[in-house]
Amino acid sequence: MAGADRTRGVPRWLAGLIGLAVVLGAWWLLAVLVFRPEPGTTYTPLPTPWAVLSTMASDGFAPYWNIFQVTISEALVGFLWGNGLALLLASLVLVAPWLERVIVQIAVVTYCLPIVAVGGIAIIVLGGADEPGGRSSTAVFLAALCCFFTTVVGALLGFRSADRASLDLISVYGGGRFTQLRKVRLVAALPAILNALQIAVPTALLGAVLGEYMGKIDVSVGTQLIKFQQVLDSERLWALFLLSALVALIGYGLLGLVARVVTPWVSGRTR
Repeated sequence: MAGADRTRGVPRWLAGLIGLAVVLGAWWLLAVLVFRPEPGTTYTPLPTPWAVLSTMASDGFAPYWNIFQVTISEALVGFLWGNGLALLLASLVLVAPWLERVIVQIAVVTYCLPIVAVGGIAIIVLGGADEPGGRSSTAVFLAALCCFFTTVVGALLGFRSADRASLDLISVYGGGRFTQLRKVRLVAALPAILNALQIAVPTALLGAVLGEYMGKIDVSVGTQLIKFQQVLDSERLWALFLLSALVALIGYGLLGLVARVVTPWVSGRTR
């Protein structure tokens, strides 16, 4: 059946290449035909893909790595804190079901809060980087906040998908809630949890960049975006945009590979 599907449909790698070609073609047409420089100026609001790639090649790898390494570390720490707390609270609901409404309400509130307003408060309370080149506490906090809701909801939905017959079997043999959580619910919830963690990767990066916009940090993606906007350096501005998307895509893909290895039954594969 899988082989038949592959013969009737387009392979994923080919579909990805086609999609990339369409995006680049549309980008080039918009840059050439629509977003052209004003007469008498050299500033281009939307440079061509070739101009952006040429700028990146001439700059080299080191300058962009210096910019991204702090942002990636902030997103990673926030990712671990936000998802760790979300999974912990979701697990507590299974042990004490009466906590579910409280935890779900907390998750909804964190999702509904305006992130810019929260960042303004966080920069006053937490501050920015403690030392030059260090991580911003506000960026870490916003990264954790951005991925909290989806992981709480995903984990709760996954835990609820556990097979009732298996749970009853553990109860018959004297197992308690912790045993049910460890042997049944966690296994049943793994696909949903891993999917939620995949979604959390780009949101954590977004939260980190927004936290850097608040200031009090020297070199990062957020501060460099502001700098390039101020000096009208559209090529490097779009280069940061492309690299940010690439970093998020790599993280998303790595979590996808982990999900395929840890939960092979989801795609019908065997180890």
